[in-house]
Formats: sequence, C-alpha cells, structure tokens
Amino acid sequence: MKDLLRPLGTFKFWKELVIMTLGMAIAAAAVYYFLMPSNLIIGSITGLSMVLSNIFTAAGIPVKVSVMVTVINAILLVLAWFLIGKEFGAKTVYTALILGPLIDMWEKILPYQKLVEPGQTTVMGEIWFDLICFVLILSISQTILFHINASTGGLDILAKIVNKYLHFDIGTSVTVAGAIICCTAFAINPFRMVVIGLIGTWINGIALDYFTASLNRRKRVCIISSQYERIRKYIIEDLQRGCSLYNVTGGYNGHQNIEIQALLTQDEFANLMDFIKTNDIHGFITAGNVSEIYGDWNQKKKKIHKK
Repeated sequence: MKDLLRPLGTFKFWKELVIMTLGMAIAAAAVYYFLMPSNLIIGSITGLSMVLSNIFTAAGIPVKVSVMVTVINAILLVLAWFLIGKEFGAKTVYTALILGPLIDMWEKILPYQKLVEPGQTTVMGEIWFDLICFVLILSISQTILFHINASTGGLDILAKIVNKYLHFDIGTSVTVAGAIICCTAFAINPFRMVVIGLIGTWINGIALDYFTASLNRRKRVCIISSQYERIRKYIIEDLQRGCSLYNVTGGYNGHQNIEIQALLTQDEFANLMDFIKTNDIHGFITAGNVSEIYGDWNQKKKKIHKK
C-alpha cells in the first residue's frame, strides 16, 4: 500500500495533476463551444458520443453527450491499461473521466446559447471558423497531455495504440482513427457536414504533429574549433549537458581537429552562442532542429562540488 501511495507525495505528481486538469478544461471548452452548437462531428470520441446521443434521443431515450463520453471512455480505458501501459492508463483514467463533468462545468459557467446569434448554429457565425478554433485549441491540449504521457482519452487512446504497435506518427494515428469515427456522422448529418468533419480530423493530425514537434524541438549543435576544450567545459559545467567529441579531418587542407556535438534547448543554444561570441572563440558551427530524442537526455547531471 505504501508503494502505491508514495507517488501522491511527490511534486511531479501534483504538477502533472494540475497540468492534466487545465489541459482537459481547455479540451472541454473546445468541445462545448465549437462542436456542440453546430453539431459538427470531428473524428473523436466526443463526435461519436454526439452521434450516439442523437440516435438515442431520436429513439425516445435522451442521453446527454457528457454521459455518453464518460461511458465510452470508461471502456477504452481498459484497453489503455493493458495495451499501452499502467502510467498512461492511470493518467488517462483521470483525464477521460473528468471530460464529461468539465463539459457540464462550462455549460453552467457560460452556456453557448448566450454566444450564438439568433438564427445561427455556430459561435463564430461560420462553421469553418468554429472548425479551425476547435482543431487548434484541441491540438494544443493534446500536445500538452502527450508530453507528460497522458491523453484526453477516447480517440487519443486509439491513436496511441496505433502509434505504439504500427509505429505511425502520433498525428497520423489521430487522423486514421478519427477518420473512421468521423464516418459515423452519416447517421445524423448530411454529406457536406461529414466532409467538413473529415477535413477537420485531417487538420487536427497536422496541427498535433506541428505542436508536438515544436514542444520537443531541440538544437543539435556541431562545432569544430581549436578551442574545443573551453566549449566542452562550458557545455558540461555551465549548461549541465553532455556532449560528444569526434576526431575529424579537414577535406580541403587535411588538418586534424576535434568536433563537438551536443543536443540543447533553444535557451541553452542561445547561451552557448553568446558564450562563443563573448569569448571571441573562432570555429565552424552548424545547428539543426531535432524533434525526437530518446534515452537519458532530459536527466540533467547535478554539479558535484569538491570540498
């Protein structure tokens, strides 16, 4: 029991709990204000819930969208636990189960009916604007949650399964899973609305890949300089990052030299370039963006002060 409760006392747990709650509040707002008024079905579990809610209501069994979201997410959570992992599953249990209540929260705080002009069915006045707003806001929420190995539940669970076992990019996984779900909208929406939903699902995948790459982006820096030792010490002691040294031979003059390679954040890269400029260090420097890093890169080494 103590092993199960130990994470509850860590700063990491409470920080991620706050991040997950805020991320899901953003996702719930996107759903409530930009999907539900227009009845727009995007490839998501919320979209599927809207379809099923309409079908049940037409059959004389009124079921709220928020309730349907919670029920479907509960089923998918079992898949997440066994197919993806306990950490992802545990976090997604929390995020998935609070989505429905958070939608109800926004309804109580500010009903979308107050934002919709008379005679219109969209908050922005045009369904394409609602679509773009929803996709951008949801993609930001998804990116934040994926970054801490969580998700918004529902479609993200299916996408994560596709990503893990078929090795598709996460954005592509969202698009594939979403397109299948989006087609269920034929049950309640005309062809035009379904096509708009499919386009929105495709844009969501692109936006998710973009935001994910931006959040994870690092600089891969390669430096060839006769003063490599000063640069190495700065990277290790001041930036507290690792680096690799390679023997290189100049193709033009045949001179032997040392090349330093390091992976840095944007701020660390800026600090390194400022250090090189301030200390008038000469060398040949190239830098490129890297969006995926595996291993122990994020585990910064603490300085060891010798007494």
